[in-house]
Amino acid sequence: MVQKLEEKALDHVIDDMIDVVQNSKDEIFNIGEEARNEYEDLQRELHETREKVISHISDGDELEQKVRYSRQRLSEVSREFDRYSETEIREVYERTHALQTKLAMARQEEKVLRQKRDELDRRLVTLDQTIERAEGLASKISVILTYLNDDFRQVNEMIEEAKEKQEFGLKIIEAQEDERRKISREIHDGPAQMLANILLRSELVDRTFREGTVDEAVCEIKSVRKMIRSSLYEVRRIIYDLRPMALDDLGLIPTIKKYVATVADYNDIDIEFTSVGKEERVNQKYEIAFFRLMQEALQNAVKHAEASLIKVKLEITESIIAMVVKDDGKGFDPALKQEDSFGLIGMRERVEMLDGTLSIDSTIGKGTTIMINVPNTVS
Repeated sequence: MVQKLEEKALDHVIDDMIDVVQNSKDEIFNIGEEARNEYEDLQRELHETREKVISHISDGDELEQKVRYSRQRLSEVSREFDRYSETEIREVYERTHALQTKLAMARQEEKVLRQKRDELDRRLVTLDQTIERAEGLASKISVILTYLNDDFRQVNEMIEEAKEKQEFGLKIIEAQEDERRKISREIHDGPAQMLANILLRSELVDRTFREGTVDEAVCEIKSVRKMIRSSLYEVRRIIYDLRPMALDDLGLIPTIKKYVATVADYNDIDIEFTSVGKEERVNQKYEIAFFRLMQEALQNAVKHAEASLIKVKLEITESIIAMVVKDDGKGFDPALKQEDSFGLIGMRERVEMLDGTLSIDSTIGKGTTIMINVPNTVS
């Protein structure tokens, strides 16, 4: 009875988390829709403002011709003032003064309209960036929802036979919050910062194009393009860490090869991957489990071991699936309970779920070796 209540409680927690993420997705969608509506309104206003600017320029040019003619007339009257009456001279002077005043007002209105047009252009750029960010975040949250629905449901199945379900359930919640903080931090420090920089640089491009030379503007555009590529790389890396699509399409070995290459390149660490035995597809539950086991072991080595070389070996035979992750890092004492060791706890639970074994061989100053063996009962 207690066990069923604990399982229902964990299901309730997961459902609540899914609801929160879904609500967040809806809020981001609403923000995006509001930004699109405002973008359309600003586009209409910008079109009207541009037409007004063109009209004011035309009217101003016409008025400037009238002022020029009136000045010539005033100059003529001034040279031969004895031929004209005082009333005629005053009329010419007042007409010229009125035209000059009207021209100055027209040019001032034109200047205000130009400033409004430029401000609308800048606001449209900002809104366009907001729309793109909202769409990107909505896409990421969709991936997170899939992650919650798939992997956390699988975690719920894994802990049904665990001995310390209550503690493990709390650990799951802590890990989920840690994962959220990690994703939030990675998005904030990576794509979000880059997008903000791209927005600033795009405004610089606009100013350079208007005030500088074409070559300077082209140089700034190339810089912005480079930042966009870097931001796209960061987004793809975050999505890949959540759930690599290649795992479903290509299978375990190609996905691990790609993941290892990505981690090695991103962290500038030498990582070697070798596979032995069958390279054909295995049951999906083994593919998912071994990818997560490899991912956790590799991330632990990258983040905590301070290693210069990491070796990952995968062996698939008719009877077993085995994995070894070895690093030459600083190592640790397995006999001492490590703080924040939920990653290793989760790995043990996954392996036990598959009726396998996990062993850790580590010595301080001599690196760490993680060995996993699971019976290949279903090919």
